[in-house]
Amino acid sequence: MLQLLHQKGFYQGKVRDVYELEGGFLVMVASDRISAFDHILPRPIPYKGAVLNGMAAFFLERTRNIVPNWLLDTPFPHVSVGYRCQPIRLEIVVRGHLCGHAWRLYQQGQRRICGVALPEGMRAHDPFPEPIITPAIKSLDGHDSDISRAEILEQNIVEESLYHEMESAALALFDFGARHARSRGLILADTKYEFGLKDGRLMLIDEIHTPDSSRYLILEGFEERQNAGLPQAQLSKEFVREWLMQQGFMGRPGDIMPAMPEDFVETVSRRYIELYEKITGLTFQKMPPPTEAVLERELNLLVQKLLDANR
Repeated sequence: MLQLLHQKGFYQGKVRDVYELEGGFLVMVASDRISAFDHILPRPIPYKGAVLNGMAAFFLERTRNIVPNWLLDTPFPHVSVGYRCQPIRLEIVVRGHLCGHAWRLYQQGQRRICGVALPEGMRAHDPFPEPIITPAIKSLDGHDSDISRAEILEQNIVEESLYHEMESAALALFDFGARHARSRGLILADTKYEFGLKDGRLMLIDEIHTPDSSRYLILEGFEERQNAGLPQAQLSKEFVREWLMQQGFMGRPGDIMPAMPEDFVETVSRRYIELYEKITGLTFQKMPPPTEAVLERELNLLVQKLLDANR
């Protein structure tokens, strides 16, 4: 844990360490921890933090014209500094294809998810006629639950006008992400967005379009594999969930977290880096992380500049 000047609070999430500072700023340190089914896995994934942080920054910088976001600077590959926003306890999940959680519910016979009616006769990874929104509410214990638009408004979680603004922003972000993915030979199958408020203004927070928040399918050969009923090639964290399910773990009471062999850890790291390079077109630099002393010194200098500039 870092000791930063002007620090007001500290929160450790599943994969990030978050430092709240005076002046309305946050420092987020993306760790190499990895989670699935709302549980942290027993071993870190080398370079995962830098991959997620780099991809999030890549997209946050390119979507400011769609909706403002929290990010101000990325002084280190795994560190971001930005505005502290009042988080809205909702995830806006946009789905272009029937995958993951939605497919598992569909297999169980559900034809309505989060109030959205699904067509009959769909197969795993089939595209929807139009992207759908299946929100989730974030609980205090870290477990997310599906919720419908009607329930959000009935429970007055957010005002109707604000929720519609969130939905519109999410669909515009998804459209951008899907077009960018296609230009890089990928399909953005589904993703989630989180929002907050700063001075009453809607802001995009957290990461976007990363393998932790999104599911990417390989575009080349997609139709052929789909028509033949073959598994789809993908670059996402879903293969980690699938591996856990093969070991009998889905985060249910009584499930025992399996040990992670070295070759699996290396595979996960390699696939994270592969997705970073595939979607950004940049070469990932495997840089050793700085020491805590260096981190503290450089972050304190940066934060002091931000505080001075806002006085």
